[in-house]
Amino acid sequence: MSLVLDPAAQDLLFREARTANTFTDEPVTEEQVQAIYDLVKFGPTAFNQTPLRITLVRSAEARERLVRHMAEGNQAKTASAPLVAILSADNEFHEELPTLFPAFPQAKDAIFAERPVREGSASLNAALQAAYFIVGVRAAGLAAGPMTGFDHEGVRKEFLDDDHTPLMVVNIGKPGENASYPRSPRLAYEDVFTTV
Repeated sequence: MSLVLDPAAQDLLFREARTANTFTDEPVTEEQVQAIYDLVKFGPTAFNQTPLRITLVRSAEARERLVRHMAEGNQAKTASAPLVAILSADNEFHEELPTLFPAFPQAKDAIFAERPVREGSASLNAALQAAYFIVGVRAAGLAAGPMTGFDHEGVRKEFLDDDHTPLMVVNIGKPGENASYPRSPRLAYEDVFTTV
């Protein structure tokens, strides 16, 4: 059985898509970012919560502040990427639930009243949204370079607040010369799936 999605789209989104470590200097426009969001905002989450928050780092001053918090191996590529995004989880996402999940508006207080419950749910669902975002970047014909190698507390203090937990930093743009490492192996179907 074949997939319904066109093979060229499958290649663009998955088979040929790679994490980029170098980029051209072609800018990433606000229109491209808006188009990415308009596509990926429909990805499913629990209770339709949308805890992902994205901070676009466009100014040279903000980029310099961010690079200081990146692991040494991530500094040069973060300094030179056309666009950098800080992806974080909003731990106060529940305030939007009466609007976002009208089928059960009381979920805000009935399920998510306690901060530890919100933090766990925000982390999981924002990670789902981050994956959708990366696929959306690919759908725009761009490459993403997601990284977790940075001082998370430093980035939180520098760019966010106590209600937001940084998840990853993503470099975005057209891939440059020698942008990707050779593809690493993947697990086989039988190593992943179990039928019970």
